[in-house]
Amino acid sequence: MKHIVVVDYGMGNLRSVAKALEHVAPTHRIIVSDEAQAIDRCDRLVLPGQGAMPDCMRKLRASGLLDSLLRAAETKPLLGVCIGEQMLFEHSEEGPSEGLGLLPGAVLRFDQASRLKIPHMGWNRVWPSEGFVGHPLWQGIDQGSFFYFVHSYYVQASDSSHIAASTEYGIRFTSAVSRHNIFATQFHPEKSASTGLRLYDNFVRWDP
Repeated sequence: MKHIVVVDYGMGNLRSVAKALEHVAPTHRIIVSDEAQAIDRCDRLVLPGQGAMPDCMRKLRASGLLDSLLRAAETKPLLGVCIGEQMLFEHSEEGPSEGLGLLPGAVLRFDQASRLKIPHMGWNRVWPSEGFVGHPLWQGIDQGSFFYFVHSYYVQASDSSHIAASTEYGIRFTSAVSRHNIFATQFHPEKSASTGLRLYDNFVRWDP
């Protein structure tokens, strides 16, 4: 039986993510775990996150999971969700805070001087990038499909080839990224109804 670990470092929408995975992968064992050994042994993992990135990074470092997570990220399929996506980057304006550095780039705040309501909250369209239209994670998901967002910051990838999708909210911002065995979304698939479940199903089947 394949094992999927939802990384529990004290921050994140853990139960909702696990329930979504259980729904799409009934033959897999879904484990919400705060143990490094579980990450070492799993077949793939999900890094969720809610709240503020500095708090998430502080909790992750204190959890004792960092080394195992970084090792797993080298080879195992990894899905980052919301702050879990932001943490993959080098640094954030929030705090400011240093990230995991798995992807080159930064996390920026939406312009407070604009008339946009911040946080960006609710349903919005996601447009896969031209080079990612056929990516396995987007299989069966129409361009411009709606996903659910709750965030005040967004990622800015230094390498445009890592931008898997974008969304419009005053500006065009990156709403999904990918490199090799890593895929991450700013939106919450577990809050995005059947379309979000399809993305989780695609992740479970993904063989990068």
